[in-house]
Amino acid sequence: MVDAAFVEANVRAPQVNYRESISRVAETRYVHKKQSGGQGQFADITVRFEPMEPGCGCEFKSEIKGGAVPREYVPGVMKGLEECMSNGVLAGFPVVDVRAVLVDGSYHDVDSSVLAFQLAARGAFQEGIKKAAPKMLEPIMKVEVFTPEEHLGDVIGDLNSSRGQINSFNDKPGGLKVVDELVPLAEMFQYVSTLRGMTKGRASYTMQLAKFDVVPQHIQNQLAAKEEEVAA
Repeated sequence: MVDAAFVEANVRAPQVNYRESISRVAETRYVHKKQSGGQGQFADITVRFEPMEPGCGCEFKSEIKGGAVPREYVPGVMKGLEECMSNGVLAGFPVVDVRAVLVDGSYHDVDSSVLAFQLAARGAFQEGIKKAAPKMLEPIMKVEVFTPEEHLGDVIGDLNSSRGQINSFNDKPGGLKVVDELVPLAEMFQYVSTLRGMTKGRASYTMQLAKFDVVPQHIQNQLAAKEEEVAA
């Protein structure tokens, strides 16, 4: 006799892999200071946040001169910033294409430490990214639909209603039409069922990532509101 094992599945709607970035250069000074008996904590840093080209990821750079921040504390700044890059200020998505530059600061002979500078970097991130006009990015897919000509109008209309942008039309042997379009991934869930219904199962499609692009403001607001509900 074989014992049957039952696993309870948690089924949720597919999640879009959003990203966050910034639109302009911003500089912020953040002082972390804590005194509660005994040795305190002190770190003073000025960080400049700069947007980078798409696909560059994130980068840290130090422009400290003259020992304003001792060399042994700089890794604390870098670690604090790196920790924050996985959780953006808009809706908690990973941050990409941002350069963080440590440009100035000061320290205390007794109260400064790597940890203090790490905590200061976290505060500088929260303030600086908000000053840098944060934006949300969404994956945009290159979608090719192969459809009989009689269904071409329905296919195009549906893609256009899904925030799609047509690149081209082409002919394919066998009397098929090929629609090449850019469509946000968020609009493509359940598309296989939609396409099958529109074309009586006679059309097919391929999809691959083309780029990340800025999310429309009203959708960004919705995502940010959901993040606030989760955090509450």
